[in-house]
Amino acid sequence: MKLKWTDTQEIAIALAEAHPDVDPRYVRFVDLHNWVVGLPGFDDDHKRGGEKVLEAIQAAWIDEA
Repeated sequence: MKLKWTDTQEIAIALAEAHPDVDPRYVRFVDLHNWVVGLPGFDDDHKRGGEKVLEAIQAAWIDEA
């Protein structure tokens, strides 16, 4: 499955699985961006991951945790 920036819930689940020991409330956006673009199956323009998208991903990850 190809992940896009708009797949916030799927990205949050993948991040929770990839980083089980991380508290998403304390992840810096630079790290979050790098982790998202490094996910297997991520296929979107790296520059499109702005602050609003990262906030949505972080909020979904917090809900998952």
